[in-house]
Amino acid sequence: MPLDIASAPDRPVLNAAAMSVPALKSDFLRVLVARGYIHQCTDLEALDAAAAAGPITAYIGFDATADSLHVGNLVSIMLLHRLQQTGHRPIVVMGGGTTKVGDPSGKDESRKLLTSDDIAANMASIRTAFTRFLKFGNGRTDALMVDNAQWLDRLAYIDFLREYGPHFTINRMLTFDSVKLRLEREQPLTFLEFNYMLMQAVDFLELERRHGCALQMGGSDQWGNIVNGVELIRRMDAKPAFGLTTPLITTSSGAKMGKTAAGAVWLNPDRLSPYDYWQFWRNTEDADVGRFLKLFTDLPMDEIARLEALQGAEINEAKKVLADEATGLLHGRDAAAAARAAAEAAFEQGRLSQDLPTIEVARAELEAGVQIAALAADAGLASSRGEARRLAQGGGLRLNDEAITDGARLVTLADLRDGAIKLAAGKKKIVLVKPS
Repeated sequence: MPLDIASAPDRPVLNAAAMSVPALKSDFLRVLVARGYIHQCTDLEALDAAAAAGPITAYIGFDATADSLHVGNLVSIMLLHRLQQTGHRPIVVMGGGTTKVGDPSGKDESRKLLTSDDIAANMASIRTAFTRFLKFGNGRTDALMVDNAQWLDRLAYIDFLREYGPHFTINRMLTFDSVKLRLEREQPLTFLEFNYMLMQAVDFLELERRHGCALQMGGSDQWGNIVNGVELIRRMDAKPAFGLTTPLITTSSGAKMGKTAAGAVWLNPDRLSPYDYWQFWRNTEDADVGRFLKLFTDLPMDEIARLEALQGAEINEAKKVLADEATGLLHGRDAAAAARAAAEAAFEQGRLSQDLPTIEVARAELEAGVQIAALAADAGLASSRGEARRLAQGGGLRLNDEAITDGARLVTLADLRDGAIKLAAGKKKIVLVKPS
């Protein structure tokens, strides 16, 4: 698939689609091109030369808007993973400062402003996801995690404007998608949010000065913010700096990656069980299996080529491998094996497993009876009670393996089988309901 390498404002961009993988000098960029990670790059040829000459340092920022990251963040995490795999140093920047402002990129409305305590709690919660993908330490290529509040919280506003303001023009800032799209849709863009791109540029400058960071990476919606940082470093410090973005990851049907009827696919196990995470990957559309194996697993490319060539029912085995590998990276091999065993027991052998997702309902509620549509929605099998009722009407809701077409049907203690009630939506979602 050809790479869409867009032009950076005032900066030539090499079209990577014209380059074959062997033409690249660095293992880092060869891997990124081969696996489909690159969307835009400010100067691919110069970045390739720098990466081939020795370890480079690169960063990606993550704002703490929730207490867990989700699958939509995973391609960025994997980008840092590939960077370290190929002998370079990744920096994870936690947005303790930028979260207080809110990134307007890709949003039609302002983000909810969080308190400092909320941000601190969120950062503490999401840090753990990175330890599965990166090795942290003091070595030359060991990952580093920093909080941009260290420098952003110290900025005095007048000093900030005088030092950095002259390097940005309103004319230029209005051309970036994060601003232009919001204005075109006639949605308000606050002055607070308008400052976000300046703050992100300062992040890159500070990381260059503190840690020799030469590359900022991120999703395609960050292109304008990244270019600002590249240019700020060149203007203020006269040093080379680079920007690289990944494509927006969508499914072959056009849906945004990681969005399901039940909500976001979270990375923290307390928000989404390893079983549900495994099932998410198992349910990948046929046309996406090869692409997702390249992006989200460490399998060798020749093995991926073999798996994506499978046809008919055999593609399901490739999906299981994808689920095993992706879940193993995040939750560990044991959790992935348990999730697969639970799924096979439930769907292929008709048995229950204690590793299946479980919710508890007060015994008094079950004694009185709970409508199955309400129970299905509460269990995350449907996004709402209305959707659960429609699912039942279509024959897609099952209670203890029996199809239930009436969404108002009461689920009671009489439905317990071996201490649990098996509730399923479609062929691939199962939840055990237990009285508490």
